[in-house]
Amino acid sequence: MTRVLETEVRPPWPYRLRRRGSQDGTVRARGGVLTRFLHVDGEPVVVHAWQRGSGEVVLRAAAEGDRGVLEVAIERMRFALAVDCDHSDFFDAFKRDPVIGPAMLRRPWFRPKRAVWPWEALATAIAGQLIEAKRAAEILRRAVRRWGPRLQAADDSAWTGPGPLRDFPSAELIAGRAPAELAGMDLAPTRALAMTRCAREVASGRVDPGRAEGDRRLRAIPEIGPWTMQCLGLHGRGDPDSLPAGDLAYVKLVGRLAGLRRRATVEEVEEYFAPYAPFRALAGTVAVMHYHLAIPTGPPLRLAA
Repeated sequence: MTRVLETEVRPPWPYRLRRRGSQDGTVRARGGVLTRFLHVDGEPVVVHAWQRGSGEVVLRAAAEGDRGVLEVAIERMRFALAVDCDHSDFFDAFKRDPVIGPAMLRRPWFRPKRAVWPWEALATAIAGQLIEAKRAAEILRRAVRRWGPRLQAADDSAWTGPGPLRDFPSAELIAGRAPAELAGMDLAPTRALAMTRCAREVASGRVDPGRAEGDRRLRAIPEIGPWTMQCLGLHGRGDPDSLPAGDLAYVKLVGRLAGLRRRATVEEVEEYFAPYAPFRALAGTVAVMHYHLAIPTGPPLRLAA
């Protein structure tokens, strides 16, 4: 028998539910409703989310499992959608800042993207090393289509969108793949090996990507550098201070805002956003969102791993 659990949340800060699905294809958008298929302890769950005109966000989970499975699924979607984020401290501290103040006033509901599970953020960061974001998204879509568990139509009659829903491939699943299989998705061989090794660390329980205690083991893996870990912190743990300073968008943005007439170094990016601690990642995301049209064009490559 299918169980259903529905929760209504009033966000503590101005909020707008996003209207688009995820680039990897795991989150679908249809008729103002976001839908995600995921697994909690091996149990398949479908979660729908929509926003009422009065501002409340409704999350509904459906599964064959017990109430605990549904509660975890809703908790993870609340995290991924940043429904519970309260940016009042950040806003109060920097609303008059000449760089990001205007952007905060114009779009107070803006939030950095988050993954449902920390493992997804880690895998996404590895896929995005040193390549353009569009190409990284296509790599992930291929992996999801090939290895992502598929929702059977009978499991959830509420989904009537085109194509089946698929979950993101788990760490256990990726750990069992040969690096050459990942390379076949257009992932560079060295990063395919890095993703496989990270997946094995996570699948074995030696590393919980949601906690900083395992960061040293991850950093010991070749190709896993500061940028990857900062992306994990921001998108997988919701750390508002985890700034991916080596990202091309930041080195170009700081080069423009600081009047350097060149791309900034990673150290210069970190120095530029240091005054925004403990909200450096929030400040950086807001700045990129606000000034993206002013960022000089250039090779669409990320600079760091």
